Amino acid sequence: MTTGCPPYEPGRAVAEVVTLASELIAIDTSNTGDPSVRSNERAAAEYVAEKLAEVGYEPVYVESGAPGRGNVVVRLPGADPSRGALLVHGHLDVVPADAREWSVHPFSGEVRDGYVWGRGAVDMKGMVAMTLAVARSFKRDGVVPPRDIVFAFVADEEAGGFYGARWLVEHHPELFEGVTEAISEVGGFSVTLRDGVRAYLVETAEKGVVWLRLRVQGAAGHGSMLHTDNAVAKLAAAVTRLDRHRFPLILTDPVRELLTGVAEITGVPFDEDDPETAVARLGNLARMIGATLRDTANVTMFDAGYKANVVPSEARATVDGRVLPGRERAFEAEIARILGPEVEREWDSLPPVQTTFDGTLVDAMVSAIGVEDPGARVLPYMLSAGTDAKSFQLLGIRHFGFAPLRLPPDLDFSALFHGVDERVPVDALEFGTRVLDRFLRDC
Repeated sequence: MTTGCPPYEPGRAVAEVVTLASELIAIDTSNTGDPSVRSNERAAAEYVAEKLAEVGYEPVYVESGAPGRGNVVVRLPGADPSRGALLVHGHLDVVPADAREWSVHPFSGEVRDGYVWGRGAVDMKGMVAMTLAVARSFKRDGVVPPRDIVFAFVADEEAGGFYGARWLVEHHPELFEGVTEAISEVGGFSVTLRDGVRAYLVETAEKGVVWLRLRVQGAAGHGSMLHTDNAVAKLAAAVTRLDRHRFPLILTDPVRELLTGVAEITGVPFDEDDPETAVARLGNLARMIGATLRDTANVTMFDAGYKANVVPSEARATVDGRVLPGRERAFEAEIARILGPEVEREWDSLPPVQTTFDGTLVDAMVSAIGVEDPGARVLPYMLSAGTDAKSFQLLGIRHFGFAPLRLPPDLDFSALFHGVDERVPVDALEFGTRVLDRFLRDC
């Protein structure tokens, strides 16, 4: 604990975190990814700014390149300004949700059966609420952290951050002056492995993103006639080849460290020549961790035609590619070979992220978790998806995923991301707030 700080007392932060999460979820900040559809992060950003101003911060509000794409940044001075600052960031947007599929309205923020329900509960308004609660508590109580902390609440992460973190990095880097390290989603959550022993997984790496837009042209004509140049058929065949393809298995350092740690906890040896068997033993997490053993490319959209009796001249598809660190060029070459020369390709890409699992910041994470959950292990892992770390690393910022949550053993946590009935346990939010408070006092 930092010399001169008030005693550790996260009571008020813990008391308000559930209300903050519920109220944030109730603000519909759906991000379709279509620039022509106005998003509404502004309402959530104004809510956050008001809560910060209420306790004495002077929030900086910035709209990032388009109306409504609101971002809020504040800085809490630390005891040692010569140290690099720590960035704690979270995104305010969420993916859309169809209320007809849900048990509760996705933008209700309902608190029921020990959970806070709604779109964004885990991705990531729960962490935003924990961050906001601790930031408010520190300001109210006069806590001076060991170094400057920059709190950033940003737009557009769900569409790559081009109207959020990436825009801020390119147009307002001064807001992050002196920042050397950062934390955000997706990490710090618990996995119960054996006899109640929990491991908390900290993200030290994440795959790169390649969003491919594919197009094939052919000859248009009447649907009743013979056709040898059908754009729909050609593109369907190409994406079927891609769907059936398996990229090479590569065991990266963070995955090796995770599986080695799991083997130590469970007592079941990990064979480096067969990592897929070790991953299969991770239960609900196997899909996410399994996706970090190789590159992936999933067809997510297909569009062609306008009438049942017309063969169209063009067909289009979208592919979500996720690439291991160091595999970018090899991935693009493999994609080109599989799809063939007839398929035109355009893409947007975001780089992989990777750091090592060491240093004083990691020590502070391990310590904070250990106090709140004695006997737990903290292990590194690679995220199969992406976060705003991809943008902030352009400023030379070292990044970790650390949004601490102690979860029930039977909760399929990874399925809640972008899933129906997304929810987060109330006691997990309260646990995470206590851990985050301890961590930021010792960061």
